[in-house]
Amino acid sequence: MKIAYVINSVEGGGAALPVPAVTQVMRDRGHHVEIFALSRRDGRAIAPMEQAGLRVHVREGGKHDHLTALRWLDGATRAFAPDVIWTSLTRATLMGQIIGLRRHCPVISWQHSARLKPMNARLMRLMRHRTSLWIADSCCVEEQTRETLGIPPEQLTRWPIFRASPDFPMAKPWEVEQPIRIGTLGRLHPVKGYDILCAALALLCQSPGFPPFELLIAGAGEEQARLETLIARDNLPVRLVGYVSDTRTFLTSLNAYVQPSLWEGLCLAAHEAMLAGLPVIASEAGELPFTITPDTGWIVPPRDPQALAAALADLLAAPERLVFMGRQARRRVLDRFGAAQFDETGGAIVARVEQIVERHRRS
Repeated sequence: MKIAYVINSVEGGGAALPVPAVTQVMRDRGHHVEIFALSRRDGRAIAPMEQAGLRVHVREGGKHDHLTALRWLDGATRAFAPDVIWTSLTRATLMGQIIGLRRHCPVISWQHSARLKPMNARLMRLMRHRTSLWIADSCCVEEQTRETLGIPPEQLTRWPIFRASPDFPMAKPWEVEQPIRIGTLGRLHPVKGYDILCAALALLCQSPGFPPFELLIAGAGEEQARLETLIARDNLPVRLVGYVSDTRTFLTSLNAYVQPSLWEGLCLAAHEAMLAGLPVIASEAGELPFTITPDTGWIVPPRDPQALAAALADLLAAPERLVFMGRQARRRVLDRFGAAQFDETGGAIVARVEQIVERHRRS
């Protein structure tokens, strides 16, 4: 098969990150895959895709010029002549469904978000029958997709998008004479809840007696100036370290991880932190409460700085537990999202898509 894999952008994070691993499963079955991105944004996902041997087509445009983007995708896929359109996220899915009609080929659609905007949900419900198979990237997204879009069971499956490899390096254990390093990784956007994290730290710093610690926020985005103001105002032990391309080195330099998001899908960053052997404090958002257990971390309500401060205080009160909890966290994600399981699940789904394409050719 020739697979046109359509994504919203080649931004360095989110749904673009797993593309090399996902498409490798397709290529291992002998299929040809090319990536079609509706916008560039920061373009940081291009290099990993090209290093994986993928050809990446990128439209130079914004995220709101939908008609122009649709025309570009129409022309690009006309030249490629795909057997199937494989889409990711709402914008790419809606446009891919239209192009599937024009190219007379089936559409396969990822769902990555456990929270759809009301207008997007209405559009997706309206167009849901234009997709032959929907793929949820996690348990929480599968449940949300079934309820919000009304997808029948025979058209919905699940392929957890995190491929946990035992080759991923482990973080170094905390040593008594060193400050406890807590980190978080993600774009500086309101949905990540970093302002809530700052509020929690302001509460925490009012209570003396904790061992020395620092919190590192790795990422770039629109919230930077606001976060800098909050950090300076309350004299918080927080450093904004900017965008980090080498996430492994960043994660393995930490002793614990925090994910204060307002909502999530699977949340690759927090799961990758667990794979690095870090205990995680996370909001009750997306897949996180399905993965994190009391012996691997803490789950707190989103938008609740008091609860987040209490979890941080619990972590800091007994830092000698961090190594044990981190090892349990790594074991947990390897059990749930191991590489062999990822490849086997993906291979079965790609085989199912092969059958869909074959039936479409005969019809």
